[in-house]
Amino acid sequence: MNAKLRNMTSIYLMKNDKVLLLYRQGGRVVNDVWTGSAGGHFEENELNDAKACVIREMKEELGLNPEDIDGLTLRYVTLRYTKDEIRQNYYFFAELKDNVNDDLKSNEGISKWFPIDEIVGLEMPFTAKYVVKHYYEVGRTTDKAYVGVTTNEGVDFMELSET
Repeated sequence: MNAKLRNMTSIYLMKNDKVLLLYRQGGRVVNDVWTGSAGGHFEENELNDAKACVIREMKEELGLNPEDIDGLTLRYVTLRYTKDEIRQNYYFFAELKDNVNDDLKSNEGISKWFPIDEIVGLEMPFTAKYVVKHYYEVGRTTDKAYVGVTTNEGVDFMELSET
């Protein structure tokens, strides 16, 4: 296998049992589907720092700074082989602080708040759809991190434990 590597990150912002999603338009890899609140590709200087990447993307796309959110946590890492690429995605979750205006606009598409129980049925990128489903069913009741690997049936998740 001589696949290229593509590293990407995404953040899901939560507020009052709602999640902010982005209907991404005009992206290089992802178009015309619902994605996390903000996200994108790693810059060269971020290859060993997914958190730096997600903070930069959040600032660029939504105008938010780290002090606008609470509890920024890496919850999922997924691996997928497609189109001669190994795509590694880092999924973060955080709470938008109450004192921050939640009328957020993105320069990458249309931002919209959804009740968390409505997001599972939305059209999303392949691994994101499984991350959201797992988060809704399992992840939101724990503080664990999970790793997901694509299979012919979808994405298999397991808890990422420190050893």
